[in-house]
Amino acid sequence: MFKSLAKVGSNTMVSRVLGFVRDLVLAHVFGASAGTDAFFVAFKIPNFLRRLFAEGAFSVAFVPVLTEYKEKRSYADLKLFVDHVAGTLGAVLLAVTIVGVLASPLLVMVFAPGFYGDEGKLALASDMLRLTFPYLLFISLTAFAGGILNAHNRFGVPAFTPVLLNVALISCALWLAPLMERPIMALAWGVLLAGVLQLLFQLPFLQQLKLLPRFRLAPKDPGVMRILKLMVPALFGVSVTQLNLLLDTLIASFLVTGSISWLYYSDRLMEFPLGVLGVALGTVILPHLSRKHSTDSPQGFSQTIDWGLRWTLLLGLPAAVGLFFLAGPMIATLFYSDAFQANDVLMSQRSLMAYTLGLLSFIMIKVLAPGYYARQDTKTPVRYAVIAMATNMALNIALVFPLAHAGLALATTLSASLNAFLLYRGLRRAGVYQPAAGWGKLLAQGGAAALVMGLVLLWGAQDIQSWLVMPGVERVWRLLGLILVGALVYFSALLIVGIRPGHFRSSET
Repeated sequence: MFKSLAKVGSNTMVSRVLGFVRDLVLAHVFGASAGTDAFFVAFKIPNFLRRLFAEGAFSVAFVPVLTEYKEKRSYADLKLFVDHVAGTLGAVLLAVTIVGVLASPLLVMVFAPGFYGDEGKLALASDMLRLTFPYLLFISLTAFAGGILNAHNRFGVPAFTPVLLNVALISCALWLAPLMERPIMALAWGVLLAGVLQLLFQLPFLQQLKLLPRFRLAPKDPGVMRILKLMVPALFGVSVTQLNLLLDTLIASFLVTGSISWLYYSDRLMEFPLGVLGVALGTVILPHLSRKHSTDSPQGFSQTIDWGLRWTLLLGLPAAVGLFFLAGPMIATLFYSDAFQANDVLMSQRSLMAYTLGLLSFIMIKVLAPGYYARQDTKTPVRYAVIAMATNMALNIALVFPLAHAGLALATTLSASLNAFLLYRGLRRAGVYQPAAGWGKLLAQGGAAALVMGLVLLWGAQDIQSWLVMPGVERVWRLLGLILVGALVYFSALLIVGIRPGHFRSSET
């Protein structure tokens, strides 16, 4: 599994780095304004539905059933199953897309009710949503193709595919926007273009597997019906974090202009470690767990989860500590400009620090939730998701008044932590996961190394005001130096306290 994780993680890192470049371009070209607020809402709606249905509920239902067909059925059965899923999924997505395009103003008011009464923001967001909503159709079919490739251990292609989104948005921001009457509309065209490119990119690799689907509508196919049955509860179970982020956007639309953008840029920085480690772990673990379950290997099942949690601790903890202490310097270095001003940096820093407190929990959810979905149990996580959702709503109301947009980020963090705890406790009580020996010592060792790194970064980061007065080049080199020093300190400390490469390995490489 290590090779698969490295492949997914490295490709995801390329995508995240380009994502930073993309956000850097957006911040410098468009800033934190009414236009960017409108675009982020127009992009968030199909992106939220993508994570909810495509990479969320659909993937966790599709991959285990697909793996079972692959392991226990003939190639002909597998190909017919893929054709039927493609046809049924495509028909549903087409219908949803048509409705979404026609109902764009209504959707904007539902997802960002604070825009009601501001005709300029509402009209702009609605116009952009008509272009961005079809992204759901293309990217969901892309996730379907990626699920097939992942089940066949072709992890690299789906992990690289998001690079195309960043390339499209950067290109449109730099070259299409200056040609348009409303420059911000270029970003909506970029989203639509990216959806088409990402789907086309994966089709040749499906052809190599001889699984390029023929779209056949078959909602009563037994395999399709099993996926639909598993998807219904998984809609909440797998996407509680995304639903919490959506609630943040909804409430933030009532706050001062810029609040949605501050949360967006904070979330984007969080997405880097969460994508490189958390999403990569979840992507690799789900088909492995599905295979262990299909071949009746409970010990291997437990060992796979344990392996994922070791990675979460030893790499997720320093990522959280580093992101917390370098929140201000990172935002100042990446986004500070004439369009993204000092107050925007300070506000984004607050929400990013709140988000980083839950980074370990966000990653743990990516590792623990597949422990249920691989066993085709999508009902249990729903109970936990509902509890976490209710907690998030209550905390949003309680924290938004004293902490404004940062309170929304903190509420998301706390509810995600509760969700991770419930998922962990459920696997332990069911006897599905038994921690390997040595976890107490490992926690102490990882915590000590992260503490030493945190103290070094705290000393080196200094006050945010000093970063705002630095020349841009000096900010870049100083930030890179702090990241490098922090990494060296952390891994040196790990060696000193006795952590070796073997702690990262699993029984399967």
